[in-house]
Amino acid sequence: MPHTAPPHLQLGLDTFGDVTRDESGALLSGAETIRNVVDQAVLADEVGLSFFGVGEHHRREFAVSSPEIVLAAAAGRTTQIHLGTAVTVLSSDDPVRVYERFATLDAVSRGRAEVILGRGSFIESFPLFGYDLRDYEVLFDEKLDLFSQLLREKPVTWSGTTRASLEDADVFPKTENGLKAWVGVGGTPESVVRAARYGYGLMLAIIGGPAARFRPFADLFHRSLDSFGRDALPIGVHSPGHIAETDQQAWDEAYEGFEAMNNTIGRERGWPSYNRLRFQHDVGPEGALYVGSPETVARKIADTARTLGAERFDMKFSTGTLSHGKMMRSIELFGTKVAPLVHDMLASS
Repeated sequence: MPHTAPPHLQLGLDTFGDVTRDESGALLSGAETIRNVVDQAVLADEVGLSFFGVGEHHRREFAVSSPEIVLAAAAGRTTQIHLGTAVTVLSSDDPVRVYERFATLDAVSRGRAEVILGRGSFIESFPLFGYDLRDYEVLFDEKLDLFSQLLREKPVTWSGTTRASLEDADVFPKTENGLKAWVGVGGTPESVVRAARYGYGLMLAIIGGPAARFRPFADLFHRSLDSFGRDALPIGVHSPGHIAETDQQAWDEAYEGFEAMNNTIGRERGWPSYNRLRFQHDVGPEGALYVGSPETVARKIADTARTLGAERFDMKFSTGTLSHGKMMRSIELFGTKVAPLVHDMLASS
């Protein structure tokens, strides 16, 4: 039996600030890409979406290494949409500084800041900031523990092996109503239990395979919250996608970007070459890509929300070679066409 999804599932967007091309095929600068991301956040707000997330990366394919600054720029031009990361690489950052930056973003956005914490799927930040990959697990666990204490917004006493100890340390600024925080999880039971233990929402990064494969993680999260004596916390989903007027148009527009990104990362990680057959599987019912017409994408999102009992679905709309114009059209369709369809589907079920 599927979980019950909220009839008014929150719908959001994520971007990694992919350095893309203009309509003529010329590669954009990182600076222009960042300005486009701010414009994309403004449009997401205008069409009524709930969340806009910006990822942190430190490599040539992605323009954004300081998401909080980009989000602060977006905060000045938006009024309703929540703004956060997708994700903040906490392992190679300092929890105190992360809290301070997001508390500041929360102030300038009038309470609209969220933080999604993760270890990140790329490792460039570790040598860049002087961290040893051999400490991969302990870095994240200790820093997540410290951040959970900082969220209480009271003086903190903490000690560990990955940073200096704190003794009755108070951190500023305080937020007006607390800071919403999630942990991004790629699919290990230990990460799910860790999120529950420290009291974070669970953001499932589903970038391969059917959503139903992650149902055990949703169940584990609920059981873990109960075992730790915690109140219910939300489950969200992050998956890639693209929307156009028809399925074929969306597939044709999106394929090149997915192929290029998969092959770039695949060369580093030993993946087989990406191809059209794999892509058509990924956009189907058993795949993790939400690419198609508004009706196709809405149906798949509603099915995912029901399967996992998700309270939010964030579509990563940036896919490498997609132009800014096509991404803006995808955002517009997501807010004006997909969102109403999803809400109707969930309400009727």
